[in-house]
Amino acid sequence: MLRLITDFDGPIVNVSVRYYTVYHLCLDRVVRPGQFLNRLPYEDFWACKRARVPEWKIGLRSGLDEPQARAFAKMRGLTVHNEHFLHHDLPVPGALEALERLRNLGFDLVVMTMRRTRELNEALERCGLGHFFAPDRRYCLANDHVKIGDTKDKPILMQRALRELPPADRTWMVGDTEADILAAQTGRVPAIGVLSGIRDRQQLETYRPDFILGNLSEAVDFILDSIDAPPLTATS
Repeated sequence: MLRLITDFDGPIVNVSVRYYTVYHLCLDRVVRPGQFLNRLPYEDFWACKRARVPEWKIGLRSGLDEPQARAFAKMRGLTVHNEHFLHHDLPVPGALEALERLRNLGFDLVVMTMRRTRELNEALERCGLGHFFAPDRRYCLANDHVKIGDTKDKPILMQRALRELPPADRTWMVGDTEADILAAQTGRVPAIGVLSGIRDRQQLETYRPDFILGNLSEAVDFILDSIDAPPLTATS
């Protein structure tokens, strides 16, 4: 059996519109009457996010003073994952087709995400993705889980998955953040970082994934090309 474990946000759905919407909302809430704002264009904002520019610095670049920028950053952190904004997330172009290819070839498809159960199930239903991932192939946070941090929570999810899932002949992990790479490394699973999410190449390279590719479609092409090759060991 061949298995793909994939993150949800980044490889499968695009969260940038949600993040940009909340960026404007939080600016509007902290700006003073008559204050000039230098609202970042979408491309500049998303480049900042992918390069891990701190939220308060994004606030400063947008024309806020430091106290406002700190308030903006705190408000953004409390707002961006609010369920009222999740409808902005839509599938990455080509992601559904990539999953369909693997499903048709008999791959065991597993999703592993820092979303809570209700958030994941809502997105799977709204985006028509539920049929790709059986209920026992959905690894996410419980609705009442107290987060300790993605780079700690996700390796725990990976350890749980590898205990519970049946053995596979080959397994790959696809993700767009350091948490995905660390989880794969914890489970000794080849890690494929993709550039369709919230980290740029420089950020991904810091954590040394086995490979870095553009998106889930490219990752699937790579996996299918490598099925007859020896297990992945190289770093690229």
